[in-house]
Amino acid sequence: MPIKDSPRPFLRESQGSVMIVIIVLIALLSLTSVAESQTAPATLAAGPLVVDRNSHLVVMEYENWFGPKAVTFQGTAAMPLLQSTDMQPVGGGYDSIDPAVIQKHLAWFEYLGIDAAMIETTNNVSCIFNSEWFIKKYLPYCTPSFRLYNRIIRDNTGHTYAAWTKLGTRLKLMALLGGIDQDVLYKDIDGKTALEKEIDYFGALMARYPDLNVIYKGKPLMLIFLGAAQDPNRNDNPLWWQIEKFLKAHPEIESKYTFKLMAGYLDSQPDLWKNHGVPHGPVEINPSYGFWSWVDRLNPTCTVQPYCPYYPSYNAVGSRVENFTASIATAGQNGWGCPSSPSAPYCPDDSLRYGPDGSYATFDAFMDYASRLDPIFLIIHQFNEFVPPDEGFDANTDDDIEPANLWGNDLGIVRRQIETYREHVGEVEK
Repeated sequence: MPIKDSPRPFLRESQGSVMIVIIVLIALLSLTSVAESQTAPATLAAGPLVVDRNSHLVVMEYENWFGPKAVTFQGTAAMPLLQSTDMQPVGGGYDSIDPAVIQKHLAWFEYLGIDAAMIETTNNVSCIFNSEWFIKKYLPYCTPSFRLYNRIIRDNTGHTYAAWTKLGTRLKLMALLGGIDQDVLYKDIDGKTALEKEIDYFGALMARYPDLNVIYKGKPLMLIFLGAAQDPNRNDNPLWWQIEKFLKAHPEIESKYTFKLMAGYLDSQPDLWKNHGVPHGPVEINPSYGFWSWVDRLNPTCTVQPYCPYYPSYNAVGSRVENFTASIATAGQNGWGCPSSPSAPYCPDDSLRYGPDGSYATFDAFMDYASRLDPIFLIIHQFNEFVPPDEGFDANTDDDIEPANLWGNDLGIVRRQIETYREHVGEVEK
């Protein structure tokens, strides 16, 4: 399976060494014009967003776990144009709880015309939420500094609720929890699992800030990320099946929230599809699994890998597509890691950011399929993960959208695609 197994592949203490990235002056100066032309006024939240079978939500994946004491931008493929003063001593970037940064991100989201942002704390869940007793017993990698870094990420993510409420936005938040590691279902000394504790953490925030919730099937929506490859055989008792059974065994939890499971690269897992065989378009996930897609590939012309051609997946409920995820670029089966040369700098099954004419070819194709599929939840992958260079050595091999030094400011292109999508599905921007 691909190298990118989870939304946070680079959070390991061994990667603590940093590389100072110098941002060219013109990139910083261009941010001023970005601020002037792409600031949309916030409007007061008018209660939670209730989603039904007639809805069309556009959701942006949003990672807000950067800061001086947590993950920094040093060593990443790109550097954001947006900067925080307190990050300059460590080479630049921004602090995710900097009020100016939060306000700018929110203004950009308003400008794009999205409905909600998907925030997440998906990796190292037991390290974050469980006791020292649990860590000593099960998690030798969870050193005090590593635990602190990940708890700061949790706190930065949770802080979004209060910050957005203060700014009075109409946009909503969707929490993505971690179900990647088996230990999230091990009981801690207090008798609770890390998954329960993470549900409690975000549940408390959702109860305190109900106007920011997305209500689906009558309850606030939470997503659980499973990682990439999934064992389809329930007889093997895979973790996703354990999580489903766990939720059913805890009606005090399941009665309060609607849960959806999300997995990566479903395009390459035909055992999970409703129909097997070589696809000729987007593939439907077997309803007995109902997995949502975190990211899928789209490359209908590739032939070199065993799963080519690549088409993204979708999940349907009744007559509607429930979830479809569009990406700005997608790595091939072996990631972006093909040898670079003047003749073939990319893997032959990559889906690059730019087409030969300079257009956002991959995103355009994804959004065209989105218009045809008409999903209830259209998730856009992604705003600001800022991965290391091994997953993106230039703009073509980076799947972030936030304005950055590698590609400048392309928010207008994304905005136009969202506007076109809404026109196709017959819904004006909210």
